[in-house]
Amino acid sequence: MADENIYGQNLTLDEIVFENRNKEYGAYDLRHQYPRLLTKSFIIGTGLFLVTALSPFIYMTIKSMNEKEAVEVKSDLVEIIEEDPIIEQPKEEEPPPPPPPVEEEKIEIIQNVVPEPVKAPKIETPPPPISEQLKTTTGAVAQEGVKAPAYTPPPPPPSTGTKSSTAEVKPQVSDTQVYTEVEQTAEFPGGINAFRKKVGENFDTSAIEGADGVVKGEVTFVVERDGSITDVKVTGKNSDFNSEAVRTVKSIKNKWAPAKINGQTVRYRYRLPLAMQPPE
Repeated sequence: MADENIYGQNLTLDEIVFENRNKEYGAYDLRHQYPRLLTKSFIIGTGLFLVTALSPFIYMTIKSMNEKEAVEVKSDLVEIIEEDPIIEQPKEEEPPPPPPPVEEEKIEIIQNVVPEPVKAPKIETPPPPISEQLKTTTGAVAQEGVKAPAYTPPPPPPSTGTKSSTAEVKPQVSDTQVYTEVEQTAEFPGGINAFRKKVGENFDTSAIEGADGVVKGEVTFVVERDGSITDVKVTGKNSDFNSEAVRTVKSIKNKWAPAKINGQTVRYRYRLPLAMQPPE
């Protein structure tokens, strides 16, 4: 009988489920409002989709409405009759003079000429031995006569039983003085041209970029007794060239053959002209 009353009232599913319960509970309110919220969400979503989809079309329509009407300009082709142009024969111009020959930069060369040995003139009459010269007087012209010794050797000193020895004494050279004139100059392995080549390979020409023409200077340094290089200095008008030349010479670590005086190694000051071409 209770079921008949329920169906007679046409109750919804939510009212049947929450019958005799606290309808203030949130689940009932949520289920009761769900169809209305779903319909509202569908309408809003459909509206946003249509706005997004139709925005480009609306934009193009507004843009076409605001465009100015194109002005049509009629242009008729006009036939232009041109007379044949008179072509003047070009005058023969004299060829330009050839450019002057470029003189190559001369490399400094220190003259080092070994004198040729001169053969001693042949002596027709060999001198007499010393033993014969001590028996008489010697002269430029031979003459016969009485032998008269011009020199009588002194008697030998008495023997003491010990042998006297004489040693050659060589003049002493200074270990600290820097010489500019020596008997044998300092030499780089492979010669001075090999040293110039190393300087050219290690020199950074970008340091003198912008210089006008060839930059020159004189490099001076001291070749120590062990063959190392110290006291490197460069004199020149371009300060950038001077600094880079000092750095380049110091970067070459090859040992030199030191200079010598009386066979003894000494400190020697070496001078070397240097020239560099800046990059173009």
